[in-house]
Amino acid sequence: MSTAKLRDFIAAMTRLADQGLAEGPLLEKAKPLLAGLIAQDDWLPEEFAKPNPERYSQYLLHCDPLERFSMVSFVWGPGQKTPIHNHMVWGLIGMLRGSEISTGFVMKDGRAVPDGEPITLHPGDVEAVSPTLGDIHLVENFYKDQTSISVHVYGGNIGAVKRNVFTPEGETKAFISGYSNQTVPNLWDRSKEAA
Repeated sequence: MSTAKLRDFIAAMTRLADQGLAEGPLLEKAKPLLAGLIAQDDWLPEEFAKPNPERYSQYLLHCDPLERFSMVSFVWGPGQKTPIHNHMVWGLIGMLRGSEISTGFVMKDGRAVPDGEPITLHPGDVEAVSPTLGDIHLVENFYKDQTSISVHVYGGNIGAVKRNVFTPEGETKAFISGYSNQTVPNLWDRSKEAA
């Protein structure tokens, strides 16, 4: 397992963030970068791919020092799902292993109501979310008997962004997700690559 591909992706995203692009052009350029990363499943360290039997896990892989973007692996145990929630920043979701279902919602009369047909993401697929494109969804593991993993890139430190959960009863509850891990991958130890 080599983190070189992850390191290269983060370097490319940093160069992209340095350009100060508006959301549309940024997503247009970032989407193929994420698609290239998830095209091969040989770079995610195993400790950031472990399911939690209680709930889905959001493992921080990297946060830009200026918090212009962050990257996480979402690990979905069998049958796990999120509540209906928003992001408050742009995001790209890339499917690495397994599959997930994303059901979009819009706000009508103070309630989150389904918007269109659910989308199923398969390995290699990349989808975008943002307050301007559609920011509210519920995500669930497609499988009831296996783990799925998606890789997300967000336009901020997603674990520290104040967001919202929307209940079926019409309540809006603020939350800050945090992360499932206390450490991030060591991208800078090149000793194994040099050996």
